[in-house]
Order: sequence, then structure tokens, then C-alpha cells
Amino acid sequence: SPGPVDGDVRSTGTRRIALIAAVVLAGFAVLLMSWPQALGAQRVLGIAQLIAFRAPLVIGLGAMALLMGAVALLRRRRKPVLTSALTVLLAAGALVNGAVLVARGPAPATLPEGDLVVMAWNAQGGATSPATIAHVAAEAGAHVVSLPETDERAAAEVARLLAEQGIAMSAHTVRAEGDYDWIPTSVLIADELGEYELDGSSGTTPGLPSGAWRRTAGTGPESIVAAHPLPPLPDSMDGWEAGLRWVAGVCASAGPDVVVVGDFNATVDHMADLMGGCDDAALEAGGAASGTWPSDAPAWLASPIDHVLFGSSWTARGVRVLEGDQGGTDHRPIVAVLDRQ
Repeated sequence: SPGPVDGDVRSTGTRRIALIAAVVLAGFAVLLMSWPQALGAQRVLGIAQLIAFRAPLVIGLGAMALLMGAVALLRRRRKPVLTSALTVLLAAGALVNGAVLVARGPAPATLPEGDLVVMAWNAQGGATSPATIAHVAAEAGAHVVSLPETDERAAAEVARLLAEQGIAMSAHTVRAEGDYDWIPTSVLIADELGEYELDGSSGTTPGLPSGAWRRTAGTGPESIVAAHPLPPLPDSMDGWEAGLRWVAGVCASAGPDVVVVGDFNATVDHMADLMGGCDDAALEAGGAASGTWPSDAPAWLASPIDHVLFGSSWTARGVRVLEGDQGGTDHRPIVAVLDRQ
């Protein structure tokens, strides 16, 4: 039978294996919370929800690193290898997430002039009044205004109020069929861009409605898409991903002269491999770290889920997430200035 020494060796070996396994698992978890795209896990339930809020992740991982560091210091005579390793991993996760936010940058307070001004604002089913939407759109000088959760009547009223200010825009609305038929998506397109009609062949996102409008006359973008994929809730993850794939498909099929704008219910991390040839205005011009939802959280803490995408015929000059009174909706408006290439 094995003697005491053999038993001690086996016990030490078992503890070492358990320690290595714990550190590896912790490192894997931190990688998933920092850059899940490396493992193709950015749209996996749980991970998708965590990476939607990178700033809170920085705070959470940093606080856990401090806690583990304190434990390691208190247990320094007991060789706290595990707690020390966890401290390093958690701190690394906080630093990586922080570095991503810094690289993407906050949105600037002002915007340059450009060829095309595009705005997206989820009005949350009428929580924001047409008067408020018209005021903000006019102040921004928007040529395209994507309005998820805004019906035909409200969109027409926004157009009427803008017309009173000498701004001519045409309102278009699409509705879903089935459970979400009460949640429409509208878009306003400036008459100076030309005439547009709904392209029924492009289809729509599952659940919540999206639409693609094709130019029939004029000089504006050849295609303007108002997008509103489902949110990534536990029972709608497949529909959410299918909606993002629809956006990528429209970007790929519409050609270089396309602008896609709306509430994507996703950050650029979720869409990392689903751009379909489009670029994200905030990612290109700076400002992709400024969140649009929820509006009652500071922009630096909120999630950037509203976007302006564009094809290669365009380039982004600037993006701004608008602060101030949101009129009741839980989204902030995002405004992008684009130039033709």
C-alpha cells in the first residue's frame, strides 16, 4: 500500500491540477467577457448580454480584481497562488474592456457639415411626441430619420411639423405580421434626396419590422434601410441573430450606395462578422463607446445599440449621441454625418 509520502505527493499533484484548471477556466471566462469574437461567442446567450455593457463590465471586473487582490494580501503567508492569479486575470479583463472603450471613443459634442445627415431614434411606441422628434430632427438638419416604434400617424405628424419649418420630408411606414403587428417602423426621407418606394423583395427582419426603400428618382442614396431587429432576450435569441443576418444581407445585396439606420438591439461587438460590406459610422468616425440605451443612464455607461451603417460609396465624418430631454423614450437619438466618396 502507498505510504504517507506517496499520499502527500498525490494530494499535492491533485491540488496543482485543480489550481491549473481553475486558472484556465477563469482565463477562459475573462476572455469571453473581454473579446468573445475570438471564440465566435459574441451572440451566445449570457455573453451577448454582458458585452452589451462594456463600461459596467470594466467596473465589475475591476472591483472583483481589487477584492481578490485584498484576499491575496491577507493570505500572503499561505501562498495564495489561486487568488493572485485570479486578481491578475480580472485586472486584465478590466483593462482590455477599458482599452476597447477608449479606442472606440466617446461621441463628440458637435458635428461637422457633410453631404448627408442621418438620424435614428426609437420613440418607444409614442413615448416621444412628434413635436419633440421634429424639433430634434430640424436641429440636426437630418435628411433621413429612422423611427422604430413610430406609427403612420405619428410619422405623418412629424413630416407636417417639419414642413411648417420649410423642411420637406416624406414619411414611410412598415408593419410586421403576427405578434408584433402593433410595433411599426417608420422613416422620413428628405424630398431633396429624391423619390423612394418600398422594396418588397428585400423582406424584413423576423418579428419586429424593418424595410428597405429604393430610390426611383433623385440623387440620394440608392437604398435607405430602416432596421429594427428583435432584442436578444432568452426566448428570442434566434430571431435576434436572424435579424442581424438580414441587415448584413441587405448591406451585401443593396450595393455600395446603401445607408442602414435604426435600433439594431446590438452593439458592434455582436455584429463583428455581420456587417455584410457596410461600415459603422460611430466605429469609423469615433463615438462607438457612447451608449444610446437606456436613456436614463449616462451615455458612457449605456449600451450603443442604435447605429448608422453605410456602403462604400460613403464615408463617416462624425457621429453624435444626443443628450438632454428624450421626451419619455428609453433611447437617445444618434446622428451621423456622411460624405460621398
